[in-house]
Amino acid sequence: MLSFDTCEGCREMPQTLPSLTVVRREPRYGWRDLVIAALVLGMFVLVATGIRGIAAPFEAAQAPAISLDPSQLPGYALRTVMRMLVALLLSLVFTLAYATPAAKSRRAEAVLIPLLDVLQSVPILGYLSFTVVFFLALFPHRALGPELASIFAIFTSQAWNMAFSFYQSLKTMPRDLDEASRSFRASAWQRFWRLEVPFALPGLVWNMMMSMSGGWFFVVASEAISVGNVQVALPGVGSYVAVAIGRRDLAAIGWAIVAMTVVIALYDQLLFRPLVAWADRFRYEQTAAQVAPRSWVLDLCRRSAVARRAVAPLSAALQRAARARMSWHFGMPHNAAAAWRRLQLPLWLGVLALASAWLVWQALHAARATLSWHDAGVVAINGALTLARVAVLVALAALVWVPLGVMIGLRPAWAARVQPVAQFLAAFPANLLFPVVVYLIVHFGLSPRIWLPPLMILGTQWYLLFNVIAGASAYPGDLREAARCFRIRGWRWWKYAMLPGIFPYFVTGAISASGGAWNASIVAEAVSWGPTRLSAGGLGAYIAQMTGAGDYPRIGLGIAMMSLLIILTNRLLWRPLYAYAERRTRLA
Repeated sequence: MLSFDTCEGCREMPQTLPSLTVVRREPRYGWRDLVIAALVLGMFVLVATGIRGIAAPFEAAQAPAISLDPSQLPGYALRTVMRMLVALLLSLVFTLAYATPAAKSRRAEAVLIPLLDVLQSVPILGYLSFTVVFFLALFPHRALGPELASIFAIFTSQAWNMAFSFYQSLKTMPRDLDEASRSFRASAWQRFWRLEVPFALPGLVWNMMMSMSGGWFFVVASEAISVGNVQVALPGVGSYVAVAIGRRDLAAIGWAIVAMTVVIALYDQLLFRPLVAWADRFRYEQTAAQVAPRSWVLDLCRRSAVARRAVAPLSAALQRAARARMSWHFGMPHNAAAAWRRLQLPLWLGVLALASAWLVWQALHAARATLSWHDAGVVAINGALTLARVAVLVALAALVWVPLGVMIGLRPAWAARVQPVAQFLAAFPANLLFPVVVYLIVHFGLSPRIWLPPLMILGTQWYLLFNVIAGASAYPGDLREAARCFRIRGWRWWKYAMLPGIFPYFVTGAISASGGAWNASIVAEAVSWGPTRLSAGGLGAYIAQMTGAGDYPRIGLGIAMMSLLIILTNRLLWRPLYAYAERRTRLA
């Protein structure tokens, strides 16, 4: 947060200033250092315990059964959180490596963004259906194989949202910041680490929280893997919940809710709240925030002598790396470099077209003996039904959460209180509500086609809420003060001030929300409680049914239809809105 105020008396200041002696105080050790040491030691013990479980031998036929004993839940929760944190770290690396060229190069953008639309459109069960056998064969008789399959499934529920967030931030970065960095002759490497990453960090941190919550939503599918004849139950909260649902054990589900509440509260306090408080320093505005978010863990680390001494070498190394004048150029002659730039887009498009054509031909060749035009018609009807449900749910979520998200984001004190509650609600798996929903539907004779689809909103609304909160939190304070000075209120304030300011964040949240709703349709349109099974129809129910039966041709047909509908929606609706948001931000 910088202030660009000028000082009229600066010209009259004396040319010579008295010398100042800087006295460095030696850090004093105290109780804060004991707390930090205990936290670090506990983290290492937990990580070592989790790694030992991952490296153990594994046989699906001889794997230990998941116990519903509540005393086993702490160990299960540790394994689940470790998988999710590993997937989150991989998602962060993927985000920086993938979204950066997509935002900085139009040639790369023409290939990477449509590809990201395709990757986001594939449901988690689609990835599991075709990757679990690969990972099991890659590491036979080792627990690493199913663990990697589970981590990859969680990764697919986290990475796309983070990549879109970082891409949106880079595309909407104000021109004056970029021009200022170029006027100082900063290299591309320096601009990336000292300008672009800090500018995108507040929104990225909020989307990391949302991605973590998205992983919780699909934790049952990613740990209790069931694809045809392949049945794998990894120790974790997801498998615990799956067994409890199969046995109709309400007490076990209650214990799972308690364990999840404790785990979410712990990683919120120890990880995400410190990240939010630290990332607030990178907000782009010309006036200081009225109330800055606080974190007791971050304050403890800043006042701990042990933490400062431990972090100082790493901080210095990172700062030297960020200041290094590295370049992306590799000494290619000017004419050859120009020719290569002209050939990049046709080359990439040609490779992508050939790969797509080969995949389509292989799929058609494999499905020709199994599928018919009747199957295509059934999938098209189910796809249209789910598309209508997704559209209605996204619209309802926008009407509810945009005003509330703005109210929360403009008040950091509220955001600090609402963040853990919203994060817990976002992380709460809808599977735990299925027993109540199934009981009510059966008891009152309700129609599953009407009352099951609202469960999809549990995987939809939080993307909008978190992105709107991030956009409102990043809204410059000087613009708010200008609107107050000009007495812009009511609908005019929403139309001319706030909605244009949060619009890029809203589009990012809407894209992720629609993708989340499509994924949620797989677990919301077909539910079970013991032997009782209800289906609302739709494409999600179709894919879930074919996955349980191990019918790979029809799984592929359902995934292809879902991908096609999501890509068309992104191309015809969300991408034009994205371009409009980018133009408005650039003009501003």
